[in-house]
Amino acid sequence: MTRTVITTGNAPSLSAPLSQAIRKGPVLQVFGQLPFDPDTGEVVGTTIAEQTTQVLRNITAVLEAAGAGMEDVIMLRVYLTDPTHLAEMNEAYAAAVGEPFPARTTVYMQLPPGLLVEIDALAVLDA
Repeated sequence: MTRTVITTGNAPSLSAPLSQAIRKGPVLQVFGQLPFDPDTGEVVGTTIAEQTTQVLRNITAVLEAAGAGMEDVIMLRVYLTDPTHLAEMNEAYAAAVGEPFPARTTVYMQLPPGLLVEIDALAVLDA
């Protein structure tokens, strides 16, 4: 099976050695998206709700570039900088993702200053 790189201008690209997403067969892995505006490169929002909403917009844009949607996502991994943000993040997450919810793991880690959340996605597409 060939590994295919997925890119879109509708989600931010980082100057790091990574791809926005990789598809191999029916499996699509979207790299950890951050709350950057794809047009300006600026962080969107100062609250966890604003940043979560932007991150999920970015994930959706990458999924769409691969011919997929949130309904194809089987797993999301959420990386938060502060455990006290979990409830507010859950509200924004639920509104953006919708039911039925994919499986999810949430971990806490340090991100660069001003960044409160990072999320990556694993999707399975029709072959």
